[in-house]
Formats: sequence, C-alpha cells, structure tokens
Amino acid sequence: MRIFCIFVILFFSSGCSFDEKSGIWNNESNPLKEKKNQFKDFKKLSTSKEFFDKIVPIDKQFKIQLPSQINPNIWNEFFYNQYNNYENFQYSDLNKINFKSKKLSKYNIGKYILYEKNNLIFNDKKGNIISYSLQEKKIISKFNFYKKKYKKFEKELNFIVENNIIYISDNLGYTYAYNYIENKIIWAKNYKIPFNSNFKISQNFLFTSNINNNFIILEKETGDILEQIPTEEILVQNNFKNNLSQNKDTILFLNTFGTLYAIDKNKFSIKWFINLNPSLDLNVSNLFYGNQIVNNDNLIIISTNKYTYVIDASNGSIIYKLNFTSLIKPILTDNYLFLISDNDLLISFDLKRGKIIYSYDINEKISSFLNTKKKKAYFNFLTMTNDDLMILLENSFILKFDIRGNLKNVDKFPSKILSNPIFINGNILYLNTNKKLVVLD
Repeated sequence: MRIFCIFVILFFSSGCSFDEKSGIWNNESNPLKEKKNQFKDFKKLSTSKEFFDKIVPIDKQFKIQLPSQINPNIWNEFFYNQYNNYENFQYSDLNKINFKSKKLSKYNIGKYILYEKNNLIFNDKKGNIISYSLQEKKIISKFNFYKKKYKKFEKELNFIVENNIIYISDNLGYTYAYNYIENKIIWAKNYKIPFNSNFKISQNFLFTSNINNNFIILEKETGDILEQIPTEEILVQNNFKNNLSQNKDTILFLNTFGTLYAIDKNKFSIKWFINLNPSLDLNVSNLFYGNQIVNNDNLIIISTNKYTYVIDASNGSIIYKLNFTSLIKPILTDNYLFLISDNDLLISFDLKRGKIIYSYDINEKISSFLNTKKKKAYFNFLTMTNDDLMILLENSFILKFDIRGNLKNVDKFPSKILSNPIFINGNILYLNTNKKLVVLD
C-alpha cells in the first residue's frame, strides 16, 4: 500500500599578488559538466526565511580535534563510502602530474569515477562502461549493454563495484551486473521504470530506488526484486535524485518528496520516517531540493533548499534545524560539521554544543589573500586532506584552508578537471576536460 506521509511531512604561495588575469573568479562553464548549484532557483521561489549571513571569528582558545588521516586504496561507490562521508585523506600535495593517459572516450562522460584493484571505472553518455588499468596503462574492458534501438537515448547510469562486478541501473529501467575482468554479463533485468538513485550494498542485497520513489531491494546474485517499499510520488520532476546512505543496520533513503526513511537492512521494514519539506503545497514553486545524505552511525546530516538538519539516527528526531544550506556535500566528523553555505560562507559547527565555531566569507578570504578585488567564486567540491580543508572551484582552482578557517594557499590543478576527484594511495585521480585520466602527486 502506497505510503502518504504528508502530515509529518557547495601555483600560488602565500603573499603573492594576483591580478585579474589569474582566472580564479571566472566560472569557466563546461558543457560536459552537470549544473552544480541545484539550489539555484531557491531565492526566486521562496523568500519566507532569512539565510544565516554573519561572520563569526573563531575563539582563539578553541581547539578543534582532527580525525585521523587515511590513505584509501579503493573508491567503490559514488560518494566514497557507505556513509557518503569524506574523511581526512592523505595527499602528497606536490600538485604535479604523475601520469596522464590517452583520451579514453569520444563521448561525454559521467560525473563519477570509481577505483578498485588498480582499475579506474567510469561511464560515458552512450552507455559504455569503461575499465582502465593503471598498472597496464590501457583500457582492459569497454562494455555497452544497449541495442541499436536505444542508440539515440542519452544514458544516465548509476553504478557501484564490488569484487570485479559492476552493478548498474539506468534511466531506461534496466539494471544489470557486469564482470569487468571477465568481460561478461552476470544478469540483466528490465523493470521498465527508470532508476533514480545511487546504489548501496549490504551482504547479499542491492538497495536502490526508481523515479516513482519506490525503494527497491534486489538480490545481488540474480537481480530479482526481493521487496519494494512505495513512498510518496511527485508530479513534477526536478534535478534532485533520490539518495541512499547506510549505517550499521539501516539504509537511509531520501526521496524527491522530501521524506527521509530509515529502513532495516535485514527485515526490510521502515523503522522511522520524517518529512523535511516544510511546504504541503506540492506545486512547482515548492519542489524539494537536497544534498546527499551524510551520516556517521549516530548523526545524519541533510542540507535542503531551506534548512540544514542534524538528525538522531536512532529515532529520526531533529537535533538541530539550522538556517543555512550547503551548496555541496558537507563533511561530518564525530564532533564537527564543515560546509559551504548557499551564500558562500565556510562554516564550522560544533555538534556537541550546538554552536557555530566560525563562519567566514570565502570570497573575502580569496580577495584578501590575493590582494585583488572581491568577486564571486563557484564551488564544486569540499573535502579534508592532510588536516586541511580543500575546496575545489569549478574552474579547477584549489583553496586550502586550515581547520580553523584560515586560507593557507591558492593553487590550480595542472589539467582542468571534469569528473569528481578521488583520493587513492596519496594521489588525486580525475578525468580532465580532454577525457584523459590524470594522476596527481
């Protein structure tokens, strides 16, 4: 029975001057990139609340406890790990090209790249799944599932990799499993309704969802549907996709209606749910937008077009409802939240005390650091490397902030970035605008 829950319902060292020719303020739009600001229409659609816009300097006596640095050798899902939460990555930080491949596809490529067993995995819009061996420095498999009748359709693929097998779903209603080492299909199913979320894997189960906001559990070895949990549908689609995250025993599912569900991974039953769309008037001006769910077993962070929520993972209760939103996926540690707000503030929030540690205008920081006129930068990616906060701009510039919010360095990738970057064995890997793999030391 369909569930209706309406009632609860973002090469230069310190001290250098930086003139207008640097390009840091330029938003070098690329037709291959997706729109980054999924909240772009919010201000004209709703003016019912005031955004947080204060500069809050850090208390000089306050000490921020840093998480341990890690050096991953695998990146097997879109948002890094089961929690969708970036960690404190180790990075050589030389910003030099260690390796650059030949052009790997003539077609537009997808936003996300994965890495397993020294192999890079990505897709293009023609539906090709491409596996590139960094050891052999060549493509080891290139597979296209689709027949001629689908040739004209642009394919939007969601995929995850585990033990040589890539599990894929698409916007045509297909889902299939492909062994990229043996170059063969394991199984394929046509469920006729387009899929609309990332994957999660737990034990022998695949978790996903479709455009009708049905939460779906698949048997990993066969692709058969074991269970479907219908949730609220919406009549008008936007560019927000359903999103999944997981913790020890729960799959978290945020649908396009704005409802967050906690679903037991073993019993396939709903543990709790909460609606995060404050408007019950479901028309085009009240479409729900949200960022990827981030959690750490105990807390869940969801930033929507109206608020940022800190939620108790055990029961779904809202701990904090914060009047700022995040353009890009935030970072959650045990005690702190770091994010870039919709009005270009770098914010650190103390999750224990419920207080803002600091809030700084990033554009003002750039202007002061480079001794140039303040303009607007366009943000793409936030992570933590070598105990610092790294912000990647859409024009491939990099900002390095220390953990206390001080801008330490402004640099630029030596090759313009197209895909999301991943951090592997002390290196950064990405596909550039020429569709070549770049490995940075």
